Amino acid sequence: MSDLEPVKFDDYKVGDSASFTKTITEEDVMKFAEISGDYNPIHVNPEFAKTQLFGKQVAHGVISVGLISAVLGTKLFGPGILYGEQSARFIKPVYFGDTLTAKATVKEKFTKKDGKLKFIRCQTEVFNQNDELVTDGEGVVLVLN
Repeated sequence: MSDLEPVKFDDYKVGDSASFTKTITEEDVMKFAEISGDYNPIHVNPEFAKTQLFGKQVAHGVISVGLISAVLGTKLFGPGILYGEQSARFIKPVYFGDTLTAKATVKEKFTKKDGKLKFIRCQTEVFNQNDELVTDGEGVVLVLN
């Protein structure tokens, strides 16, 4: 399959999975703060963060969801899908320097509108370098072909 060939609904089965790994840097967190406008001091101010529960800065939780988007959009699937839904529970903090691995596993395939709309529901998980679950949820993609 070429990088531009759209994925096909019938090419996937329950249990198919893929992953994407990235180390989260201070620069990543600062860029996310700039893009999102979320300058909560727990993320961007080391002196403030020292006084809080975790004792140091933590990454925005939704950065881990961004890694789920990457695995769905480029590793498990690819062109021809739209990422349409995501539930997420942030279970553990993510610190600067943590290496996260987002994993998506096909959980269910279903259609709507007499089979015209095709969806794939995935279990989505993000683990840190210690194999601890930091984010858990489900994502749904619409398969366009």
